[in-house]
Amino acid sequence: MDQASTLNPIIQILIVMTIFSLLPFLFCAMTSFLRFVIVFSMLKTAMGTQSVPPAIVIIGLSIILTFYTMGGTFQKMYDMGSVPYQQKHDIVAAIQEGSKPLKEFMLKQTREGDLEFFVSMTHKVKPKSPDDLSIWDIAPAYIISELKTSFEISFVIFVPFIILDMVVANILLALGMYMLSPTIISMPFKLLIFIAVDGWALIVQGLVSSYN
Repeated sequence: MDQASTLNPIIQILIVMTIFSLLPFLFCAMTSFLRFVIVFSMLKTAMGTQSVPPAIVIIGLSIILTFYTMGGTFQKMYDMGSVPYQQKHDIVAAIQEGSKPLKEFMLKQTREGDLEFFVSMTHKVKPKSPDDLSIWDIAPAYIISELKTSFEISFVIFVPFIILDMVVANILLALGMYMLSPTIISMPFKLLIFIAVDGWALIVQGLVSSYN
């Protein structure tokens, strides 16, 4: 009989409670939520709208898009993890099997150089295949890769807004209106252009497509 299946029920409950306490961290750092929330936050900063849209709206939109892009992955995690638990009540095996779809998802989004660094720090012998890697080998490389990708996308979004700010600032200087804040004057134009090009739809579609 497997050791995990002979654990005291109270200890099994404690293990499950510990896993559930880590779920917010895992969801924020090891899913597509990371990219969504960073890009949307940077977009709000680029537009200069301060607290609009509210942070709760950005987080809510990021959560919804995360479930949209990773719905299939979450379903696979449940299906694969539920089999060993239903058969043997083996929590450890259920976690190991259920984490495989998430590991596969993260591998697809992780840059080879980032993964190579973290793997070399934990493995003396180079793994022969991705199956030899644990989810904790991939997680830090995935986070670094997602941060880099998110900032690259944010830079592309920032550039048009910075150019508009510079144009407005130069026009105000040419007119001698030194007391007016260029940011305040340019904000309505930013909103107008953003609405005209259907900016929210373009950014959301681009982010969702980046995971296909």
